Amino acid sequence: MEHRVFFWSKNMKVVSWNINGVRASVKKGLIDYIEQENPDVLCLQEVRAELDTIEDVFHYPDDYYGYFFPCAVKKGYSGVGILTKQKPIEVRYGFGDPKFDNEGRVIQIDLPDLTIMSIYFPNGGTGDHRVQYKLEFYDALFDYCEQLRKTKKNLLISGDYNTAHKEIDLARPKQNIETSGFMPIEREKIDKIIDLGYVDTFREFSKEGDQYTWWSVQQRARPNNVGWRIDYHMVTHELLPAVKKSYHQDQQEGSDHCPVVIELGV
Repeated sequence: MEHRVFFWSKNMKVVSWNINGVRASVKKGLIDYIEQENPDVLCLQEVRAELDTIEDVFHYPDDYYGYFFPCAVKKGYSGVGILTKQKPIEVRYGFGDPKFDNEGRVIQIDLPDLTIMSIYFPNGGTGDHRVQYKLEFYDALFDYCEQLRKTKKNLLISGDYNTAHKEIDLARPKQNIETSGFMPIEREKIDKIIDLGYVDTFREFSKEGDQYTWWSVQQRARPNNVGWRIDYHMVTHELLPAVKKSYHQDQQEGSDHCPVVIELGV
């Protein structure tokens, strides 16, 4: 029988946002954004701060539970977090592989009948060794997700995947075919994820181009909409019937990425 029993009784909004540093994003209006949008769950990537710094600068509304997983090997680098209005049954920091967990890239919360992950996939742009690290991360993470699926059918895997899947997902595909983030060997990992039964929810609602989630800070890329779609809400196919909307807030300032939103309902 298809797994269709969900715990929520109303629409549930989940936002994912690479904030490119919690200190800078707070100064640029992150708290105002949270209060205005009022998400049920907010997944954050590239928090780039230690726990004591996060506590000092990030005074989010008190109706949220907050969980953060900073990088352990380099200060001011990587790091993920989740704010949630419902207290989780369990919180997991990392996925059990020190090679990747030391960089603070995965945090997971378990709610009744729904598991949500906030993930900051590696950027391969600093050399071949980081491309290899990135590819290994994809494989190790989704091996872990496949183990989860044996008991947890409803997975929402949100975050900065650092890869544009198709030519439609970046403004200048031909110029970037050898650039990390659009290399064929990276894009094949997204193909593999989809073949495993995960769904790119944004493309369920929009087949159009010129819709991006990240813009370089160089050469007025954002005003000219020369961007990349590298932030995703992926769900297991069992959860897809509950997905009512999946969209970008590409006018929202505060980071070089924009928030991406998914709405779930019965």
